[in-house]
Amino acid sequence: MTGGSDTTHRPAAKDHPDQPVGPVDERATAAFTSEYADRPAGVWAAPGRVNLIGEHTDYNDGFVLPFALPQRTVVAAAPERGRRWTVWSEQAGARISFGRADAAEPGRVGGWAAYVAGVVWALREAGHDVPVARLAIASDVPLGAGLSSSAALESAVLTALADLGELNLPLADRPALAQRAENHYAGMPCGIMDQSASLRCQPGHALFLDCRSLAVEQVPFDLDAAGLAVLVIDSNAPHRHVGGEYAARRAACESAAAALGVPALRDVTVDRLDTALARLDDETVRRRVRHVVTENQRVLETVELLRAGRLAEIGPLLTASHASMRDDFEITVPEVDTAVEAALAAGAYGARMTGGGFGGCVLALVDAAAAESVASAVTDAYAERGFRAPTPFTVTPGAGARRLR
Repeated sequence: MTGGSDTTHRPAAKDHPDQPVGPVDERATAAFTSEYADRPAGVWAAPGRVNLIGEHTDYNDGFVLPFALPQRTVVAAAPERGRRWTVWSEQAGARISFGRADAAEPGRVGGWAAYVAGVVWALREAGHDVPVARLAIASDVPLGAGLSSSAALESAVLTALADLGELNLPLADRPALAQRAENHYAGMPCGIMDQSASLRCQPGHALFLDCRSLAVEQVPFDLDAAGLAVLVIDSNAPHRHVGGEYAARRAACESAAAALGVPALRDVTVDRLDTALARLDDETVRRRVRHVVTENQRVLETVELLRAGRLAEIGPLLTASHASMRDDFEITVPEVDTAVEAALAAGAYGARMTGGGFGGCVLALVDAAAAESVASAVTDAYAERGFRAPTPFTVTPGAGARRLR
């Protein structure tokens, strides 16, 4: 299921006095009514995501294993008779509008609204007659935490516009359109994982995605039945993808693939890794390649364990993934390393940073009964090192984008 306090445990509202109060779908609906003095024609939602394992493998044509969060972005929308799209954002506290000319040229709309205009642009570029609309957006997906708030926004807007316009748009085709919006309009060179997770995940499952063929498998991930929980720890050290580090990692991977004469690093297997590394002169590039190749293998091994119902046994693979991101891909920061170390010391089966890096969140696989004590151990470790307090919460795999009403 998506959303609901029964599947997400977060700090009480009094700990975050600036956060909006109330279910996010009700907030979006109320905002639409307030801003436009009308009722929306419908309400749509798309979730953020946690990547269980498989980091920086998506743009290398590799394998990923995300699942959808209960936290989601909600769009209340209705058709508009005029010629301009109008969008109100709860998080920005602002309303913007843009016309066809703005949506026809990347860069004409900036900031948070670029993700909305980018979806309109991508749909129109693909030949769809995109309906002009009024939209109100609310979200409880944390910003800057590596949980794909941008993909949730794109996916919710895309789902709403596709329904409003009765567009012939198969589900399998939607992630690439949302990705195109982010890559070419918003200017973020992400892979296709985030949009695929937000659009295609199912409750109680992780999404095994082959980023080359785009084949998907819904892999059972029933935490309750196994007596386990995924504890997500927002490090409160915001990640900064567009600042250049993410793009630099991607460029290094692409140059390495070219040097090795393969279409992508996905084509370098673990048994050929040493031979491949010996052909590369730059030590930094060798480390980047080693991470991608070994991370793909860890995804495949994790999927095999989940298929067999051996959930707790994926823990060492999660921890090895973090070590690889820390040492070979060099995308962790002290806050996330501290969270991983403290979670493991408190009894987690495994822990790793999740997301693109340079801040964001850590996930830890724990016994359900131990989630609170592990969270406390991480909070104590932060206090000892003088870091800003983390925000821990447990999650269960939720549903992808859909119409709520």
